[in-house]
Amino acid sequence: MGALVGLYLGWAQFPVESRNRSLSSLARLHRDEYSVMVAAGYAADRDAFAAIQRLERLGVADVSSHLRETTERIIATSSRDIRDIALLAQLADALGQATDAMQPFINAGPERA
Repeated sequence: MGALVGLYLGWAQFPVESRNRSLSSLARLHRDEYSVMVAAGYAADRDAFAAIQRLERLGVADVSSHLRETTERIIATSSRDIRDIALLAQLADALGQATDAMQPFINAGPERA
């Protein structure tokens, strides 16, 4: 009897809802994490075009500016590991968005940071 009630409640009364959300709805912390993962992918394959395509999934108007602003904010707040900052800075440099604050991280490389 309990199994039948459980099946009814699980399937009919309170079914699982699938939520397919876009990356643009992620919290900033998770958007930053995604950006670091894209930068790590760029470090592995050096494909800037693919990195841009991946960052476009965040739904930002200007991917390059978003990457620059994200990297500068992370540097200013020291909210990520230095290796993550180096990855972001190197991708920003590849996209022509490097700033003075990023220079020490660009040349350091993630393996030396």
